[in-house]
Amino acid sequence: MRISEDILVSAKSLLAGEKNRVANMANLSALIMDASKWHWVGFYTVDKEQDELVLNAFQGPVACTRLRRGKGVCAHSWETNTTVVVDNVHDFPGHVACSSLSNSEVVIPVRNGGEVVAVLDLDSVEYSDFSSEEVRLLEGLVKILEERW
Repeated sequence: MRISEDILVSAKSLLAGEKNRVANMANLSALIMDASKWHWVGFYTVDKEQDELVLNAFQGPVACTRLRRGKGVCAHSWETNTTVVVDNVHDFPGHVACSSLSNSEVVIPVRNGGEVVAVLDLDSVEYSDFSSEEVRLLEGLVKILEERW
């Protein structure tokens, strides 16, 4: 396991007093990437006008700028308002391959008043690379962000 409970303490301290959403997403992306060295860590925010997810703060190689509703792991998390863990992205119907190196993925919805406003997306080059404990900690990081949304 790459991340531990300590990341929650670090995130609370890092985001303390900051209300700017982009700054908070950027710092959380960097914090997670630094602790984990996963292939890609970042956020997509909901663009209500276009009914799409749009790329926001991230760490890693270049990424898809817009993700359409109904296609891919991020859209599935957005639409179902649930955390989605995919052990092998190549087996996920409609997977959007922003990077050919990604083999597993976890996506966690960010909510404001129960409505999904963004998703935290993490990709790994390894298959089945996200433990249930890591997913729990990542969901804890999202809760810290939601408190400042």
